[in-house]
Amino acid sequence: MSLFEYTLRELQEKLHNKEITVTELVDESYKRIGEVEDQVKAFLTLNEEAARAQAAALDEERGSAKAKLFGLPIGVKDNIVTKGLRTTAASQFLDNFEDPLYDATVVKKLSDAKSVTIGKLNMDEFAMGSSNENSSYFATRNPWNTEYVPGGSSGGSAAAVAAGEVPYSLGSDTGGSIRQPAAYCGVVGLKPTYGRVSRFGLIAFASSLDQIGPITRNVEDNAFLLETISGHDPMDSTSANVEVPNFTDALTGDVKGLKIAVPKEYLSEGVTPEVKEAVQSALKQYEELGATWEEVSLPHSKYALSTYYLLASSEASANLARFDGVRYGRRTENAETMLDMFKRSRAEGFGDEVKRRIMLGTFALSSGYYDAYYKKAQQVRTLIKNDFDKVFENYDVIIGPTTPTPAFKVGEKSDDPLTMYANDILTIPVNLAGVPGISIPCGFSNEGLPIGLQIIGKHFDEQMVYRAAHAFEQATDFHKQRPSLGGAQS
Repeated sequence: MSLFEYTLRELQEKLHNKEITVTELVDESYKRIGEVEDQVKAFLTLNEEAARAQAAALDEERGSAKAKLFGLPIGVKDNIVTKGLRTTAASQFLDNFEDPLYDATVVKKLSDAKSVTIGKLNMDEFAMGSSNENSSYFATRNPWNTEYVPGGSSGGSAAAVAAGEVPYSLGSDTGGSIRQPAAYCGVVGLKPTYGRVSRFGLIAFASSLDQIGPITRNVEDNAFLLETISGHDPMDSTSANVEVPNFTDALTGDVKGLKIAVPKEYLSEGVTPEVKEAVQSALKQYEELGATWEEVSLPHSKYALSTYYLLASSEASANLARFDGVRYGRRTENAETMLDMFKRSRAEGFGDEVKRRIMLGTFALSSGYYDAYYKKAQQVRTLIKNDFDKVFENYDVIIGPTTPTPAFKVGEKSDDPLTMYANDILTIPVNLAGVPGISIPCGFSNEGLPIGLQIIGKHFDEQMVYRAAHAFEQATDFHKQRPSLGGAQS
């Protein structure tokens, strides 16, 4: 049995009781990476020398240490800055960013909690994508079937956990980039309320939407990790100064009286029959647990996709303007003038999807088009948020599928950007509204690929989200199943 089959809390107890060592945990991680990484391709950079040195030092503290994540190995998405450890955002533009000078706030919190960073995880370039095929290095594969994508942009973060390379990881979610790969890879992924977790040190894609969150094998581990990385940060002007509760206290298994809203738009055209069936079975399970559910409407959700891509691309256009070849990152060797250097550096450093979104965003913000596109998108965003607020006046959580389909094959949709964008149609409204959402396993497709259930909560009510997710998890066995490639055999 893999050590990573134990929960994080169980591993902590084993460490404190001196049943295992931190070195053994780190060895287990690198051993597993050596066995499956050629197939999965989840990591861009490994931190092996430093991780082993840290493990040896932590072993001297075993038994007396009280740090929350003491000795537990973690993988970090490669758009989260790590001091002294290469950080590329999976882009050729930052290929030479070998030695960052500071840690992102979440990385500092992990360090203070004595977690061990195993390495940096692959992703879609600058977090722009839904399949991990937009990485400028290589595509990560789904551990359940390596012919399929793991989802994106946090595909490396989800695949590494599903394949048993690390027990937990960090991802970032701008329009579904934690929840969608979590659904595709059969793991648990949470996008916290906007402002719950600091964005300082996260390489920005769309600043009003980006949020860092945990990816784990079960709900308890997810809540355990969120407790560590949450909290107000003066370095982030959008960080919310709200109390961080003990999220694990909500894991009672009791959902009697829970009022669930099921948006009819989330089970409409485009959602495959097997996904609908899995969600409907989950709702029956909730009924057996004492919860009630009713169909509701989120009428403006049909505009979410176009609203999101206008707003996210506009913010990307502004955020990525700093990558000009002057201060850091790639600089062309073939420029004749300064303007030529700007153009060539960006042309050589950015991939096709990044260029596509920069151009779309620049157009939406340009004179004569700002009111027609960007301003109108902001107004529709408010309507989408109001839809959620109205439903939450009468219901505790909103439940539906995480994605309209299970994972698709590598290369199947790479030539059709609009179809690719539609994979996030059920997750995007959550980011636009700023509310928390989690994806948990709820079934399998006919091809044996995981299906995700999305549970959405009120602002800063992650406890209710975890309560609902944990109760379903405890009543089912989906989270216990493993791909033959990852962890224990299914």
